[in-house]
Amino acid sequence: MKLRIVTPLEIVVDEDFTSLRAEDASGGFGIMAGHEPFLTALTISIISWRQGQGERFCALRGGTLVVSGGTTVTITTREAVLGDSLATLDADVLAQFRADIEVERAEHVEAVQLQLNAIRRMVSRLQRNSASIGEIR
Repeated sequence: MKLRIVTPLEIVVDEDFTSLRAEDASGGFGIMAGHEPFLTALTISIISWRQGQGERFCALRGGTLVVSGGTTVTITTREAVLGDSLATLDADVLAQFRADIEVERAEHVEAVQLQLNAIRRMVSRLQRNSASIGEIR
């Protein structure tokens, strides 16, 4: 079967697998070749899949899972972090989420500064315009 994990910015995974484990609101479930068409909303969780003898993992920030044609599983999510080991994935996810928080904070500060500058300019122009109107009277 083919697994594809997609975020708004990239295709995180596009590879073959033999079995997959995921989790939705009703609990954990598995998918193997020939699975019936299926659609579900995933929770914030870690999915795992087998490739031959190896197993891979991906932490997801929710999303949707679609099984189509019994041969393809497509997962769409806001954010996905890959890992080859559960032991290291939690540290990887924590580091990734911390980095994301810092970027979001910096972007927020920049946006607030732009808004304040725009407000200052509007107030300045309004004060000049009201001074000009006062001179005309």
